[in-house]
Amino acid sequence: MEIIAYGVLADERPVLQAAFDQAFGDRHTLHCLKLFLNRDTAPTAAGREVVLSSVNDTLDAEVLRHLAKSGTKLIAQRATGYNNIDLAAAHELGMTVARVSYYSPHSVAEFAWALALAVDRRIVRAAHRTREFDFRLDGLMGRDLHGRTAGVVGTGKIGTVFARIAHGFGMRLLGWDIDENPYCLALGMEYVPKERLFAESDLVSLHVPLLPDTYHLVNAEMLGLMKQDTVLINSSRGGLIDTDALLAALRAGRLSGVGLDVYEEEAGVFFLDKSLEVMTDERLARLMTFPNVLVTSHQAYFTRDAVGQITETTVRNIEDYFADRTSENTLVHPGLG
Repeated sequence: MEIIAYGVLADERPVLQAAFDQAFGDRHTLHCLKLFLNRDTAPTAAGREVVLSSVNDTLDAEVLRHLAKSGTKLIAQRATGYNNIDLAAAHELGMTVARVSYYSPHSVAEFAWALALAVDRRIVRAAHRTREFDFRLDGLMGRDLHGRTAGVVGTGKIGTVFARIAHGFGMRLLGWDIDENPYCLALGMEYVPKERLFAESDLVSLHVPLLPDTYHLVNAEMLGLMKQDTVLINSSRGGLIDTDALLAALRAGRLSGVGLDVYEEEAGVFFLDKSLEVMTDERLARLMTFPNVLVTSHQAYFTRDAVGQITETTVRNIEDYFADRTSENTLVHPGLG
């Protein structure tokens, strides 16, 4: 059987192929595509029972109906997030949907800190200057993080690692989540309402999933509560931040710096080379004009360790499908209610 994978990155492909060869040998072959799965590209999956999707694919009801009609029965998402998949439609169509419920939380948490430090200490601007032999320090003054307050929005696996690193810096910890994490409490974290977290924190980092209740969690109200010199970091999901509200805050001179590894309209832009095109997304283009904003292309997870774990879990999800098994990774299955 030929299995098709969408949105496969150049560095991901050999890892995925090696895992496939080891697990399936000649039983199944893998066809990797760079293009993303959406309404226009869905016909390329014709006849493939198993489809491996990426986080930037669009698996709405229309795409799922097309896939089901052409023989697809399993969607194996190579990511933790699944807000791009219409699970209700998949259930109605009798499809199985699985995801990667866990991979190295260190990859994302460490990258969030890389963004925070780069923004706080103006590292990107400094590097651009020194490449042109401009060694002035004008405009590059940062600040110590030791003794300041880190607000961790979401204290699951990734948020906990982020908090542990903040604790290592000697920062005061504020947290906001549905449940209090005993490990974070042991670090000295104080759980507070989100309004207080945004008002008191010198650094705010987002580590919650994108759900109806968290959509535009960082809105004009929350941004208005933040200190003038707060650093805001988002390495979770772009839809957590209201981009228009963020742009208004930046134009007003608020926030010392912003580090974004995700963007709410990143589909169709991130992971692609747009350098020879006109950037038609005016909000993203405007974000890029602020010297205190650093945008990266959804790469926080992108380490050898994390990609290896994602690949191994995806292979297990395929094996479970053929064995008619479910696991903690199963989101939709014909045998589940």
